[in-house]
Amino acid sequence: MEQIDETLDAALDVEVPAYPMRRAEGCPFDPPPQLRELQEQAPITKVRLWNGDTPWLVTGYAEQRQLLGDPRVSSDMGLPGFPRLVPTAPSAPANPGLSFISMDDPEHARLRRMVTSQFAIKRIETMRPAVQRIVDDLIDELLAGPKPVDLVDAFALPVPSLVICELLGVPYQDHGFFQDNSKVLIRRSIDPEVRAAASARLRGYLDDLLEEKIREPKDDLLSQLTGRIAAGELTRDEAVQMGVLMLIAGHETTANMIALGTFALLEHPEQLDRLRDADDPKLVAHAVDELLRYLNITHSGRMRMVVEDIEIAGHTLRADDGVIMANDIGNRDPAAFDDPYRLDIGREARHHVAFGFGVHQCLGQPLARLELQVVYGSLYRRIPTLRLAAASADIPLKHDGFVYGVYELPVTW
Repeated sequence: MEQIDETLDAALDVEVPAYPMRRAEGCPFDPPPQLRELQEQAPITKVRLWNGDTPWLVTGYAEQRQLLGDPRVSSDMGLPGFPRLVPTAPSAPANPGLSFISMDDPEHARLRRMVTSQFAIKRIETMRPAVQRIVDDLIDELLAGPKPVDLVDAFALPVPSLVICELLGVPYQDHGFFQDNSKVLIRRSIDPEVRAAASARLRGYLDDLLEEKIREPKDDLLSQLTGRIAAGELTRDEAVQMGVLMLIAGHETTANMIALGTFALLEHPEQLDRLRDADDPKLVAHAVDELLRYLNITHSGRMRMVVEDIEIAGHTLRADDGVIMANDIGNRDPAAFDDPYRLDIGREARHHVAFGFGVHQCLGQPLARLELQVVYGSLYRRIPTLRLAAASADIPLKHDGFVYGVYELPVTW
């Protein structure tokens, strides 16, 4: 059977499509059409990466959840042959991952436990008034300032940056530094040495900040990590990597969801009207999850490595096979969502895989949901005539990033 599989792979080798794929012109919110074609043919297929590797691409929603929850699938980026969308610089650290997200249990669980309580739903909910003040203050500044304005620079980036700075204990006046270096890390087209240098700068910054917290601890997450270091539960390097991860993930993903979600709603005015006119927190919560499902800003897929043979969907995924979970097309699977290419903010879409699934499901999802609920429930009510100040075809899109979104979103009212 193994020989037959290898022969078949060799015969189909010339037909293996390149990954990642580009979205269609004029369709900024839909996954690449080739992904839809592959999904219609089979939930699992082979693709070719930049370096010639041919990992499995999983397009089926059910198959993605099954594999993301399977302990025979590893997140360890240090494994030989682990799927990579970009080259790694020779000068990069031996452990190329970002803290616990690139580890397997038990190490993953040990490190994740260090910060889990800070992202518990009840704990995050206590932040709602503070997040509401941040959003309201920024909307006040929008209304008092000139127009048109770039919503990314004036609103979408400041909201999550202010929130994550307050949570971590990072000085907001340094936001330009960490935003600039974060942008380097999440672009696929950046030279690997440049990316490694940006990573080193962020690690150095967090290490210096941890030193300050050791001397003068405060009521913030980084100060709590220094307590773990002092107790011998966490190394300083682990704390630095954890800080880098939370700083990047805490503002980049939500900022892109705010801007891209606004773009999508402006292009679907009937949905925007429905959201703006509703006085129902439940509908706002539904809208957040539906936009997460529909837009899928983590559009490069989740990379994994098979460590023990797995039978799934008529295929044998063998140990040392790479796997990519294409969550953007997984969330458009008609087997999981009725009429999946339609944006419907009243849909119950919380079972999407925008945050992943299994033990590696996004730790910060309660915070992301809270921020998006406050933004989507406030911005369009406060500025009911908000509209694009440029043609939709002229909005610059982040096709080359690990995180999808818009570089700019000119708006007026």
